[in-house]
Amino acid sequence: MPHSRHRLPAHLPARADGTVADAPISSRDVSMPDSPHSASAPLRIAVCAGEASGDLLGAGLIAALRRRYPTAEFAGIGGEQMRAAGCDTWFDAHELAVMGLAEVLRHLPRLLRLRRAFRERLLDWQPQVYVGIDAPDFNLGVERWLKQRGFATVHYVSPSVWAWREKRAEKIGRSADRVLCLFPMEPPIYARHAVDARFVGHPLADDMPLQPDPPAARTALGLEQDRPLLALLPGSRVGEITRLGADFLGAAARVLAAEPTLQVVAPMASARARDAFMRVLAAHPDADALRPALRICDGGARTLMIASDVILLASGTATLEAMLAKQPMVVAYKVAPLTYTIVKGLGLLKVDTYSLPNVLAGERVVPEFMQHDCTPDNLANAVLQRLRDPSEFRRDVRPRFERLHEQLRRDASATAADAVAELLSERARDGAAPEAAR
Repeated sequence: MPHSRHRLPAHLPARADGTVADAPISSRDVSMPDSPHSASAPLRIAVCAGEASGDLLGAGLIAALRRRYPTAEFAGIGGEQMRAAGCDTWFDAHELAVMGLAEVLRHLPRLLRLRRAFRERLLDWQPQVYVGIDAPDFNLGVERWLKQRGFATVHYVSPSVWAWREKRAEKIGRSADRVLCLFPMEPPIYARHAVDARFVGHPLADDMPLQPDPPAARTALGLEQDRPLLALLPGSRVGEITRLGADFLGAAARVLAAEPTLQVVAPMASARARDAFMRVLAAHPDADALRPALRICDGGARTLMIASDVILLASGTATLEAMLAKQPMVVAYKVAPLTYTIVKGLGLLKVDTYSLPNVLAGERVVPEFMQHDCTPDNLANAVLQRLRDPSEFRRDVRPRFERLHEQLRRDASATAADAVAELLSERARDGAAPEAAR
């Protein structure tokens, strides 16, 4: 369906504290079909994804649900992938791509206006179920608001309750009727708080081959087979690239000085990401030394990971993709200083490792450099160690990656769709429907 946008109201009422007031709830004729696929009224499924990874999950879920309900309608917030799958996106996913306490505070007025307009649109549209994909700061509030009004709600991708503030699981349960988890260690945590959570696996594990082919990947990208290759992935968000780009480029320059035949490739997730990276490169003192070896491309991150000898990347979903590519990696991350100060000062973290390969393995199998440890020298030394001596990785780490890949491979989109369909059937069987809004 074509991309359409819901225009924001010119004026939104505000409380004295500056927050946006909820829209008054007016009486509406609210109805739900007797079954999830009633011929008398089309099944309506609202989906909200807040960034590229969520957009991909949403597209897979929509495709799997459409196989069950061919006439279903899908609408909400998403990106190009969800639009291609047939979702009418009232707002674009990039409008929610904000993370970190400081960043959220800066964008709060805009996000509050968007949330209010989105909730009004949902109330008008009357979906049988709302699926919030990741973006917990936005989605959990919308889910709670809808659940209080009798709508079925699903949260797809658990926040990192295994890393910090486990008691959030109970709060998430007040927002979502069902939580769909990508990782096996998450449902037991929710069970301790009496929340219905299902491990559905990860779509990346379904999509990527158990035995990747690096030479074929290099051929596909037009890269030389006999030169070492370093992949640079400083993140998909502009904020990430701004914070990490200079350190990544500095590390690449140091590795290039030690390995003059090095190829360096940086795949960009979007035009906005490319523009941000180019600005960092233009201001970098090593730009002239790097340019002959550096290639910046649009997309193709997965193929590049498979082709690489070492991957230097930002902590996040990309580390899982690098693990599934079965290649050595060095992980780094920085958040805004205010965010870091608040999180550390309040003791909110309960783990000392952050990247998904380490969390899934239960031990540190890949090096991590966070915040103050994320320096060009530290990153370059770790990259050079793995570039020059890959034997330890091949012997000890790659077999772990293969076992973890098999554990996560569960046909995730279909399994997630099963969980949503089961909830729809339960609601239809129980005769549940949103109460007429008052």
